[in-house]
Amino acid sequence: MQVPTVAIDGVPNPLPEGLVVLDVREQIEWDAGHIDGALHIPMSELMERVDEVGFDQTLVVCKVGGRSAQATAWLASQGRDVVNLDGGMLDWEAAGRPMVSSTGQAPQVF
Repeated sequence: MQVPTVAIDGVPNPLPEGLVVLDVREQIEWDAGHIDGALHIPMSELMERVDEVGFDQTLVVCKVGGRSAQATAWLASQGRDVVNLDGGMLDWEAAGRPMVSSTGQAPQVF
């Protein structure tokens, strides 16, 4: 199965209304820096929490794109409208896209 993928330059800035961002990184990575308003479901919890992922268009992110590609393929097989962010949060950060953190420190990709 081909994984639907988009590069950072193909992601509108700001993100359009109705686009859900799903972050599948671990809690420590999320806390260090994430996209404001994103849904956080670590990859290890995705199967049991799949009902939290709606059928709206969803951009799936992780650190570099590997975990999110796996999550995207699985979610697509479950009938979700998903696309993987190639280059993940590292490319998001490098492009200067906005992030927030849960640590009180400046957001960073960890």
